[in-house]
Amino acid sequence: MEFSNGFFIKFIRLAGPFWHSENKSTIRSLALALFMLTVMQIGIAVIITEWSADLFNALEQRSMGGLFMQIGAIVLIFISNIAVTTAHFKVKRRLQLDWRSWFTQHLIGLWMKDGRHYLVTHIQGTHDNPDGRIAEDVRIATESAIELCHSLIYSLLVIISFSKILWGLSGTVVLDLFFIEIPIHGHLVWLAIIYAACASSLGWWLGRPYTLATDARQTVEANFRFGLVTARENSLAIALVHGEANEQVRFIGLFKDIVHAWQLQTHTWSHLFMLTSGYSVLSMAFPILVSAPRYILGNITLGALMQSAQAFQQTAGALSWPVDNMARVAEWRASVERVLGLANGLDLLEREIIRHDPHRIQLKKTEQNVLRFCDLCIIRLDGMVCVQSINVEIMPGERVLISGNAFTGSKLFKSVVGLWPWGEGSIELPVDPVFFMPPRPYLPTGTLRSAICYPSTQIAYSEAELVEALELVGLEQLQEELDREDNWASALSREQQQRLGVVRLLLQQPKWILLQEAMDSLDSSCELKMLRLITQKLPDAAIMTITNEPLAEAFHQRRIVLL
Repeated sequence: MEFSNGFFIKFIRLAGPFWHSENKSTIRSLALALFMLTVMQIGIAVIITEWSADLFNALEQRSMGGLFMQIGAIVLIFISNIAVTTAHFKVKRRLQLDWRSWFTQHLIGLWMKDGRHYLVTHIQGTHDNPDGRIAEDVRIATESAIELCHSLIYSLLVIISFSKILWGLSGTVVLDLFFIEIPIHGHLVWLAIIYAACASSLGWWLGRPYTLATDARQTVEANFRFGLVTARENSLAIALVHGEANEQVRFIGLFKDIVHAWQLQTHTWSHLFMLTSGYSVLSMAFPILVSAPRYILGNITLGALMQSAQAFQQTAGALSWPVDNMARVAEWRASVERVLGLANGLDLLEREIIRHDPHRIQLKKTEQNVLRFCDLCIIRLDGMVCVQSINVEIMPGERVLISGNAFTGSKLFKSVVGLWPWGEGSIELPVDPVFFMPPRPYLPTGTLRSAICYPSTQIAYSEAELVEALELVGLEQLQEELDREDNWASALSREQQQRLGVVRLLLQQPKWILLQEAMDSLDSSCELKMLRLITQKLPDAAIMTITNEPLAEAFHQRRIVLL
């Protein structure tokens, strides 16, 4: 398995601050408790090997008293092991959940900040499907990191503890080479090292393709989930154009990618499986077969034979940690790479776009309550210029119609709210916030009341204000639905959603409004009625409008043509 340069450093920089966060005292206490419980687990494992030696010695001596003594000892070991294992499990789970919670909140904070979740989709990089990366890959990255660290520390402690026992039980074996005799001290320890090294080397070689296969499978699984979610969110649009057959073909194609990735992972995993399954069987028989001649010759007791076999098995198992954890390390590494891909994309966005750059549109907040475009040039992602040399000033209360290229007009509006930084020049923003009304307003799942009040809380507006606004836009039939929970983005028609956008506009009463084809699903008379309603209720608001309705020009004082 190969790791890119700085892989661990990048992961520690991104996820490591958890250990220095506000709850660092609790976090470090949990980590210390986990380590101490791990040490206690090792102690119990050592005691079990000693108990095993005493038991078999008692059996070999046919001592009934010794047998009952070992029965009593195993009861104490049994109770202690249950207590330590249970406590260890709970502490480890608590630490895993705390780290995942912190990491999830941290990554969501980076993603859901000032439109970065939108901007990052326009830059190159491996940061697709951020929902899967945050929901699933963060879980694997944190849970598996603690699991792997614990198992590694456990293995190191096992090597330290049982190597000493195995060394003492090995005695000295003389290697006769005819012309010279070489005494070998602790031969079982050396055999365990050689045994584990051979298996580990073979395991690393067989497991290298598994990393790429795991990463490929996680990617196609995320693509499949994203496709299903997209279809669910646009179910009405699909049904209206009878696009179900096309969606089925697309889903089947995405699932075929999963099948291919699954088969590739199965092929690479089968090589590891053959190694680990054969290794597990051999590790049980090999230590007994190695020590059996010394027992037959009477150099050791039956108890010493069984204790040395157990110590050998424990030591070889600990030394084989790379083999045993090959699959988990590959899965963890793939998930971490996906999380780092999203974090790197957001970091690239921060460095190249958000910070001051002469080749990016600069947004400036001024004390003057005016919207001013200064030598503004808007370009597409491929570098083509959409429009340039825009020098326009819009005063409070002005109503301006944006005509010409609707695509360029959309980019102009997005530039005003900081969602299209590609270009040059600057935009001086007014003191009051700008309200951008897109073709379809975002209606989160929940009660209709909370969806209308979004992003404010549902207590921000009174019942009377909501009812009056609904009546004004012709949605009085929805008054009884205010406290019903539903997925309103699919439950309501596009026309109803756009009318609710006007409701939200009337409630918030902004001073600066951008209307981007916000009522294009309404017929001419209804769109003119909505525009008349907005100008009547918000006479002091500055309005910039992109619309296909030719009669809308009468509601505007001037026009800006984007060529």
